[in-house]
Amino acid sequence: MPREILLGGAAVAFAGASWAALSPRDAGLSLLLVALALVIAGFAWLEAGPGSAKEVALVAVLGGTAAAGRILFAAVPGVQPVTVIAVAAGAALGARIGFAVGAVAALVSNFYLGQGIWTPWQMLAWGGCGVAGALAAGLIRNRWAFAALCFALGFAFSSAMDLWHWYSFWPHTWEALTLVYGRGVWFSAAHAVGNVVFALAIGPELRRLLSRYGRRLRVEIAWA
Repeated sequence: MPREILLGGAAVAFAGASWAALSPRDAGLSLLLVALALVIAGFAWLEAGPGSAKEVALVAVLGGTAAAGRILFAAVPGVQPVTVIAVAAGAALGARIGFAVGAVAALVSNFYLGQGIWTPWQMLAWGGCGVAGALAAGLIRNRWAFAALCFALGFAFSSAMDLWHWYSFWPHTWEALTLVYGRGVWFSAAHAVGNVVFALAIGPELRRLLSRYGRRLRVEIAWA
C-alpha cells in the first residue's frame, strides 16, 4: 500500500482519538483537516500508478463529464449522475481511477454550485463510490446488479454527508442525529432513485466502453 495512504490512515486514527473531547466547531475543523489529508493521499495514489499522464487525462474527462451532469440536474435536489459514472470508472478501470473521478467531479462541479467546507467530504464520499465500484466489479456485471449497488451508494453518500453535518454543526446527541437524518431522508431517497435511473440507462454501457479503453491503455503501457 502506498506510503501516502498509510499516512492518511494514521491521521484519521489520531484525529479520531481526540474528537470525543471537541466542541462541534472544533470537531468540524478537525474533520476538515482529516478530509483534506485523505484527499491529498488519494490523488498521490493516482499519481503513483503506471501511465499516470494518460490516466490523469482520462480522469479529467470523466470527472468533467460527471461534474457537467451534476450541474445540469442541479435543479432537481439529489439527482445527478456522479455516483454512476464513478462506479463505472471504478469497476472498469480500478479503484485508483474510480476514486479520482468521483473526487474530481465533486471539486469541479462545486466551482459552479458553491465551494465550502463540505467539498472535501463530498470528494471523499464520491471517491468512495468509485472504490466501491472497483471492489464490487465482479458482482455488478448485469444491469440490475449495477443499479442495486448505485441505489445503496445513494443512501450511503447522503448518510455520510448527514453524519458530517451533524458532527460538525450540531450537538453530539442522538436526538440531534435523528433530526438531521430525518430532515435528509427525502434528499437521500431522491439521490438513490436517481442513481437507479442513470444506472439502468447508461451504467453497463459506460462500463464496457471504459473497459475497452482500459485494455488499450494497459497494452500501450506494456509496450512503452
